[in-house]
Amino acid sequence: MRPMILIPLLVLPACVEETSVNGKQAFLDICAACHGGTGQGDGPLAVGLNPSPPDLTTIAARNGGIFDRNYVASFIDGLNRGAHNAAAMPEFGTTDLGPLVMTDDAGVPVPIPATLLALTDYVESLQR
Repeated sequence: MRPMILIPLLVLPACVEETSVNGKQAFLDICAACHGGTGQGDGPLAVGLNPSPPDLTTIAARNGGIFDRNYVASFIDGLNRGAHNAAAMPEFGTTDLGPLVMTDDAGVPVPIPATLLALTDYVESLQR
């Protein structure tokens, strides 16, 4: 049986200012060196990486037309990643991904770092 990870629920007051992060700029700053400016895995640091950075524009196509936002966010974060990619891609969840913002997951408020949310939104916008 897998151990359960308990995440404390954060209660944020309604008056907290919304934090806006530009997903494209965050992608260019954090991801483009390996994944390329268009997300197709052709960044300048991609040469020699094993495994090579994947084409992020085809995530949904490789998954039966479904872009699984939770999977992508947790992959970026480093939470949902197999050992085969552990050395190739940093666990960005160990870095500062900005203040927490509240999202809605089937009616349940879920806190997520603003930059992680913006990156996930941007990668979703790259799907073809």
